[in-house]
Amino acid sequence: MATLVRKLRDFGAFRFHGRNYRSEIPKLSPHDVNLILRANEFTKNFTEGPVRYFDSNQLASNSPMEDARTEGSCLYTSGMLLGVFDGHGGSACAQVSSKRILRYIAASLINPSELMRHLQENAKSFSFLQCHNDRLEFVPEIRDIYEESFNRYAQELTARKSNYSVEDVMEQAILRLDADMSREAIEQTSVRTLAVAMSGAVACVAHVDGCHLHVAGVGDCEAVLGSINESTGQWTARKLSTEHNSQNLSEVRRIIGEHPPSERDTAIRMDRLLGQLAPLRALGDFRYKWPRETLHKVAGPHYGENVVPPHYYTPPYLTAQPEVRYHRLEPRDRFLVLATDGLWDVLTPIQVVRLVGEHMHGKTFLQPLELPGREIRLGELSQMLAHRRTGIPKKPTDKNSATHLIRNALGGTDYGIEHSKISHILSLPPDVVRLFRDDITVTVIYFDPDYLQMTLE
Repeated sequence: MATLVRKLRDFGAFRFHGRNYRSEIPKLSPHDVNLILRANEFTKNFTEGPVRYFDSNQLASNSPMEDARTEGSCLYTSGMLLGVFDGHGGSACAQVSSKRILRYIAASLINPSELMRHLQENAKSFSFLQCHNDRLEFVPEIRDIYEESFNRYAQELTARKSNYSVEDVMEQAILRLDADMSREAIEQTSVRTLAVAMSGAVACVAHVDGCHLHVAGVGDCEAVLGSINESTGQWTARKLSTEHNSQNLSEVRRIIGEHPPSERDTAIRMDRLLGQLAPLRALGDFRYKWPRETLHKVAGPHYGENVVPPHYYTPPYLTAQPEVRYHRLEPRDRFLVLATDGLWDVLTPIQVVRLVGEHMHGKTFLQPLELPGREIRLGELSQMLAHRRTGIPKKPTDKNSATHLIRNALGGTDYGIEHSKISHILSLPPDVVRLFRDDITVTVIYFDPDYLQMTLE
């Protein structure tokens, strides 16, 4: 696929389903491109705590878009939760997971006795988290099912001991949500619960509390930390997530080791789970988890006999088990980038970190020149103006750093951004665009170095 995409890009025109797209693709103006790229951008600023602000944006390839994102502040603890989700087989699992998973984690972080008090006051799942960019509402029918599952889990949490770790909380919350989605589909057998169960999603969720950063990853979304060496000005990129796909040899060995030797050549075929699924861990996707009998009984009437994958002998083949990584934040750690593979397919972690670092520096020149609140000499003013003149060429096109990354992913070259390249790829018709790019979701979380410095003192 990657080779085909490169050839199509180099050729500049192609035929698909008998149509020649050279003459059919419209030319978008810079204004049109900006409208498309900025349609879903979002920024949230904070006045206290380790996070100064975050930028987020999405660009769809699929229709409907299969990516999702959620950001929220925990209302009864001091942490913040942010996540990106990449769906497959439809958008249902990613959309539902993105809205529910942060609530499960937020409730899990509360002391059991305090959680009991909130539940006795009839607290709902949404009352544990203040979402900052929530555009999705569940219909009443499905909302009641989800509330019942949440309340059941929360009641169980009140019986646990208090000495739990954040790693355990994130791991158990993700696994419990996956189990709840399975149970809901089996017990309710509605079109909506089954759509969630039969689609899937990979996820990357970050929890920031003071100087403590935890990242939970399931599948192939990625989290990359950008840090700077103050003395040299050099940026470094550190991955805080593990990709669960066939490029990860330990993951391949794990799956092969969980099944009989007779399935050594069938458990993973053509770099995919059972020759079908690219990520080797995911939420949902119960067609790779349920027993064969359950698949026939629950999904068969809706999806037919082909609902059971080939070589399906010893399920489950898939797990939602996350890997949780911890990092203690320091003043040199400036931002964390969470993104779906639509970004990482095009840009490397160090490219992403350098782009965000350059954007941080150049963004200061997007603001009007501010003079100090005192009298200044003419020479000092001249130096300020000279500094601004040298910096203006570095001024980014976008205020939002997530938009900046998406723009570079689409149109970046060795010589800067090429408008014609972005215009071309944004103009592709829906039946062709997936050959060129995936959905892209990006969230950039900026840390406050002054706050982090105080945690060291």
